[in-house]
Amino acid sequence: MENHIQDPFDEDNDGYIKVDRYNASKITSIANHYTEILSTIGEDPSREGLLKTPERVAKSLQYLTHGYDLDPAEILRSAMFKEDYSQMVVVKDIEVYSMCEHHMLPFFGKAHIAYIPNGHIVGLSKIPRVVDAFARRLQVQERLTNEIRDCIQETLNPAGVAVVIECQHLCMAMRGIQKQNSVTTTSAFTGGFASDKTRAEFLRLITAKLH
Repeated sequence: MENHIQDPFDEDNDGYIKVDRYNASKITSIANHYTEILSTIGEDPSREGLLKTPERVAKSLQYLTHGYDLDPAEILRSAMFKEDYSQMVVVKDIEVYSMCEHHMLPFFGKAHIAYIPNGHIVGLSKIPRVVDAFARRLQVQERLTNEIRDCIQETLNPAGVAVVIECQHLCMAMRGIQKQNSVTTTSAFTGGFASDKTRAEFLRLITAKLH
């Protein structure tokens, strides 16, 4: 059984609204495991401050991984339009929030994405939604970069796709090497962006302060 609060991908909504999607049986199962985890680390799950923590964590985890329930290609197909435009389209500074699959700690930052239309364009809001659909899963930044690139390339069939992602990883900042200011940058290109000139233009655009 699922309890849905408004879906941000529902075009009948007036705006982009945060959604919490809960599956009751999964909530119960996950919460039971977290009750055991709290006991194992030396806490008392029955004390006042922790009574509802397992359920809260279970709901949070379901939201943070709801990308498994989304079809990124379908998100793009829902707003594809024929258009005679063949210059670069850039959407930059897209917020990224994901979870490292190795330690299940967050990594976050920005994605910069461009494509060169080849007969079709896509509604601009769909690009950030594709980013979310892949980011809201257990991830590594390298795979996330490639998945976004491949989805746009295979669905829109543009003349080229460029993806650059810059993120900070809490698995490096809170534990392990404990370097708080390090940033990881990954990139992936197809088609026209294999050209040094086109790739340089893209990099110039995403670093330019136009506003």
